[in-house]
Amino acid sequence: MAATAGDVYERELKYLLSGDQKAITKMVKTCSDDESKSYIMMLDDPFLVIRAAGSLGVDLVALRWDFSFPIEVKSSAEETMHFSRNPRLTEQAAKMKETCFRSNLLPIYAFRLKSVRGDPWRIFTIPTEEKLRGRNELLRRKIPQMEITSNGNYIMRWADGMKLCDLISYMSVDI
Repeated sequence: MAATAGDVYERELKYLLSGDQKAITKMVKTCSDDESKSYIMMLDDPFLVIRAAGSLGVDLVALRWDFSFPIEVKSSAEETMHFSRNPRLTEQAAKMKETCFRSNLLPIYAFRLKSVRGDPWRIFTIPTEEKLRGRNELLRRKIPQMEITSNGNYIMRWADGMKLCDLISYMSVDI
């Protein structure tokens, strides 16, 4: 059975964060020098990334000595993702938000734009006023939050997200 597009991008992100040489080499081919330097950092300071099974609203869990977070992976050929188009997405985000904040974890959404040169990944978190402990709170303040419409639906605009390479660079600095 062939992998779905979502599975392909989940694996791509897993391999990038895990410091996989082949995945990083492929990614940096169209990246700028600064973007490439950030991705190459993962070779020396990788995460243990586990693909999550089940319907918890989490595709990956990234673990490292200094940061750990659940990640939901989304991909699209369009630069804007409206959660209102699929009620399941909104329910999934609400469940992820509740579960993560109860556990003092930062919920991460990784949005992969298809057919783009350079860093195709953008990082978001779910909007909240709740504070987290330690480094997770510092990271929460740095990562852009998804927009919320007046009807309470989430929107991710790819251009408004944090580049994955910038997140990697930020996590590599002693904060």
